[in-house]
Amino acid sequence: MQKLSVFLFALFSSVFVSQAQNLQTPSEFLGYDLGTQFSRHHHVVDYFKMVASQLPNQVKLEQYGETYERRPLYTAIISSEENIKNIETIRQNHLKNTGILEGSVPPNDIAVVWLSYNVHGNEASSTEASMKTIHTLLTEKQGWLENTVIIMDPCLNPDGRDRYVNWYNQTKSTPYNIDQQASEQNEPWPRGRANHYLFDLNRDWVWASQKETQARLKVYNKWMPQIHVDFHEQGINDPYYFAPAAAPFHEIITDWQRDFQTQIGENHAKYFDANGWLYFTKERFDLLYPSYGDTYPTYMGAIGMTYEQSGQSGLGVLNDEGDVLILVDRLEHHYTTGLSTVEMASKNAEKLNTEFKKFFTNRNVKYKSYVLSGSADKINGLKALLDKHEIGYNAATSGKITGFNYIEGKNGSRTVNSEDLVVSALQPKGQMVQVLFEPHTKLADSITYDITAWSLPYAYGLDAVASKNSVGTTTIGKTSELNTKNANAVAYVSKWDHMKDAEFLAELLKKDIKIRFTEKPLTTRNSESFDRGALIIIRGDNKNIEDFDAVVIAAANKFKRRTVAVTSGFSKTGPDFGSPDVKLVNKHNIAVLSGNYTSSLGYGEVWHFFEQQLQYPVTSINTANFARTDLDKYTVLVIPNGNFSRLFDASNLEKLQNWIKKGGKVIAIDGALNIFADHKDFNLKKNKSKDTTAIKSNLVAYADRERDNTNELITGSIFKAEIDNTHPLAFGYGQNYFTLKSGPTAYSLLEKGYNVGYLGENPKKMSGFAGKNTLSNLNNSLIFGEERYGKGSIIYMADNILFRNFWENGKLFFVNAIFFVNNNAFQL
Repeated sequence: MQKLSVFLFALFSSVFVSQAQNLQTPSEFLGYDLGTQFSRHHHVVDYFKMVASQLPNQVKLEQYGETYERRPLYTAIISSEENIKNIETIRQNHLKNTGILEGSVPPNDIAVVWLSYNVHGNEASSTEASMKTIHTLLTEKQGWLENTVIIMDPCLNPDGRDRYVNWYNQTKSTPYNIDQQASEQNEPWPRGRANHYLFDLNRDWVWASQKETQARLKVYNKWMPQIHVDFHEQGINDPYYFAPAAAPFHEIITDWQRDFQTQIGENHAKYFDANGWLYFTKERFDLLYPSYGDTYPTYMGAIGMTYEQSGQSGLGVLNDEGDVLILVDRLEHHYTTGLSTVEMASKNAEKLNTEFKKFFTNRNVKYKSYVLSGSADKINGLKALLDKHEIGYNAATSGKITGFNYIEGKNGSRTVNSEDLVVSALQPKGQMVQVLFEPHTKLADSITYDITAWSLPYAYGLDAVASKNSVGTTTIGKTSELNTKNANAVAYVSKWDHMKDAEFLAELLKKDIKIRFTEKPLTTRNSESFDRGALIIIRGDNKNIEDFDAVVIAAANKFKRRTVAVTSGFSKTGPDFGSPDVKLVNKHNIAVLSGNYTSSLGYGEVWHFFEQQLQYPVTSINTANFARTDLDKYTVLVIPNGNFSRLFDASNLEKLQNWIKKGGKVIAIDGALNIFADHKDFNLKKNKSKDTTAIKSNLVAYADRERDNTNELITGSIFKAEIDNTHPLAFGYGQNYFTLKSGPTAYSLLEKGYNVGYLGENPKKMSGFAGKNTLSNLNNSLIFGEERYGKGSIIYMADNILFRNFWENGKLFFVNAIFFVNNNAFQL
């Protein structure tokens, strides 16, 4: 019997090996040599499905989501036959090793590697490389699979990839043209980099605003790989970048993580040197901002790395050094580093597991607890984000705590209660907690690739204390407060201080419910007090609405809004419901500029906000059509970030001015303010720096120029702004607001108009980097303002409150600008 078992095992093994060796190559399956054409996403999916069907004992292909354009998202889990048979046990033991799952396990010697391809759609070579990589792993590198589980995502951004590939396939010459000026080398707006809503998915890992990211995080948290690689492309004149990363490194990154990055890089270099391929390391790509595909995994304990291949250049292009860069070579380089990464994981599986466990059991943290106070809506918003990352939290027990106070920017003490939220750093994902909640980002180097501040208490508008002690907690209770109809109600009144209130408003407007808002605080007849902006839904305004009460209550319950049924329009204090200070909310026709001159990311932020958050209709107007657009059809025009100097010539600017004078309202964001700044017809002026001691750039040594230039930069820093919350633009806010400044451009306070949000003398920087020459320029500078122009208004938003969709506390300014500011003007 034993001999028979051995014989059968050998027979099945030989059959399996034969199946692997007969596995079709990508070129055989696709019908063209890999790299001589761009493969559409569905062809890539078909190849992975074929591989999984032929080798089901070694490959598990799982759809984990779909894009906004309904393209499927897949991961392929690859390992040995024995490992795949026990894959769930391996996964659970892996999480038990970190403490994420309860239970003890013997030392684990299986490494988990995740390879992520094509997060930027027009950086398309890596998806081609993914097909060759899976084929080689299953046919030539079976030995590595004995102690390695590999998770491959062949395309994180199918919508962006197909946007690029389809455009290129339609545009390219035959044979392809290598001239940099050829049309096939110059993508049109909005390019293929971003997803459907034009969000950069490589900067969305933490904020998870996009459905692709949300779906991926569920799988990522299910596996928690020990190595994660994010494959990219850079400019055509830069060869190849791989780890180790550049400074600054975040302080929680361990010596092991840094050292093993170097070991992996040295292994890559061995293969690149043998082939005569150029590369560079330790430059440009740092490990600081937490929402990248290399930093997020790093802060989750992995060896997180970015690999950058020269590219974004069609099938071939002549670079500035006179070399022709072709897709075949680009995918070969990504293929090589991918295999080299798996090789290093297999050789160091035991060490990877040991160090991974250490990372999650490290309790050496500066702050043990973060205690957050604020409205239930803001707390719930933060909880929803933490849930996406499976980070734990609890309610506080009553008492007094000491620690760093975020609002004051200094140490202090305060009393907490059960409505406060506690997020402990003494949990398996405590290192990520530190990164997301840290009051100050520690910068070892001021030259960094992205923003340098993102602290969640500021982003969500919460009062917070970071304590060096553990804070007592209790389980959060569940509440369910539903509204009920009141046939005797003259009106229903609801507060206004959160985006959920805005969603409630939008829902009612879409149902043709007339709504009013108060410009002054009031107290109703039944002693309920409401601040400015409170919504008042009056029965008498809605006589034509069938089942008025049911419609209002259903909308309130949908968005979990508490409405107060009021039986009289007479107020104890403040305006009565018929007062001129209680204004009707106009149901606006809103347009937004898109196309050339707009930032595709900036437009995408506005587009996504209206469709996926506020869920209120908006019309996109392409800038190419602006001259012949009938603006009188719209009451609001949103101009997102961009460079509009060539769009708004004398004729187009005059057209815009005439529309505003008749009652139109422009909301200008970030770079769009330059349309109006320093123009004789508008009140907006750029701030002029009073710093006369700055070093003259021409006297700075060549080698020091890059570092010296940081004196003129602000790289995503948080400042404490003053707010006039009596102005409708700031309804729902207190007297202070923490703003995220992404650049050094500053505007003077309006001499005529309303300075609603501003930085005063010596503005207080709470977190992040700001060059020494930028601070004086921010003195008395505008953040949010309104300029009346004829019957209409221009709302200036110097800081982009929709930036990457994560600065939650700023979004209500945008809604206020639409529905509350200069509300009587729109009679087009």
